Amino acid sequence: MDNYLEKFAPELALNGYVVLRGNRLKDMKLAIQALDAHEIDFVNIPKVAQLGIFDFRAFLNLAMLMTESHRAGLVRQMILDIVIDTINARTGGGTKYINQRDEDFIHSAFIEDNYRKQFTDALAKCVAMGNFKYAVYTHRIYVSIFREKSKEYRRILRLEGKDKVRDTFYSEVLDLIASYECGFAEALQTAFAKKGKRLIASEVDDLFRQFEELPLWRPLIEKARSKMASRDLAFRDALHHQLKDYVTP
Repeated sequence: MDNYLEKFAPELALNGYVVLRGNRLKDMKLAIQALDAHEIDFVNIPKVAQLGIFDFRAFLNLAMLMTESHRAGLVRQMILDIVIDTINARTGGGTKYINQRDEDFIHSAFIEDNYRKQFTDALAKCVAMGNFKYAVYTHRIYVSIFREKSKEYRRILRLEGKDKVRDTFYSEVLDLIASYECGFAEALQTAFAKKGKRLIASEVDDLFRQFEELPLWRPLIEKARSKMASRDLAFRDALHHQLKDYVTP
């Protein structure tokens, strides 16, 4: 653990690892005592002068970094088992988040979140539009991949206001969205550098049309549409009318 923390300190800190000292540590100890949690006896927490803690995201990050040895692999597998069990408990056996039972979901969601940041940063830097641009081009990606805006997708899956659309995507869809976000972010950066100033809406629209028509997307989109249409019909009793031709056994 010490080796991983020393080697990957900036990455883990960025994703939620923090070392508590002083008043923050005191508050942590009081909070644990109030919960009557067994963790208060682990490494004698009441007497430590500082304490490193992981939030859920940093916990997953650590698992992905453990690759150097067989023992690290065992720890990584244990962490992933804990995460899968936690997700299954939270979904309560329902089908709304059945996509999260896929062993690849956690990794795909983690990666997509990073590419999402690249995408929004590129929009902020390169596109001369208001904050609505983030929703506009997110919807453009959704429509390009599965022919539905997020509003229509929410209606079909009967999602509530607090439900996040991306939490219901299958890993294959998340991977494709991440590829779109990464690729289009690069296209925006290139066009911005060439023009020397921020792009207007019509220029971004033309750029996106060229981007989504690249032949390399075709087999990936076909696969993602088939997976989503077929699984949602079988597991969630939800028919995507725009994708009904993609339903397979």
